[in-house]
Amino acid sequence: MDLKEAMAVNLRRIRHEKNLTQEQLAERTNLSMRYVGSIERGKVSASVTVLGQIADALGVDPSELLR
Repeated sequence: MDLKEAMAVNLRRIRHEKNLTQEQLAERTNLSMRYVGSIERGKVSASVTVLGQIADALGVDPSELLR
């Protein structure tokens, strides 16, 4: 599994654990819901900046998204 796939799986898992919708996560990160969905499906790679925004919004360390 590459980093893009790992992030997709972990983002979806953590978001579900936090009981957040893609829309709620998008609002918290100031990203589009479409972009958040694309990251979760492994269609796009998130930049380091976006990774940080998502981790902050989820209240986790960025490394949790890449394991």
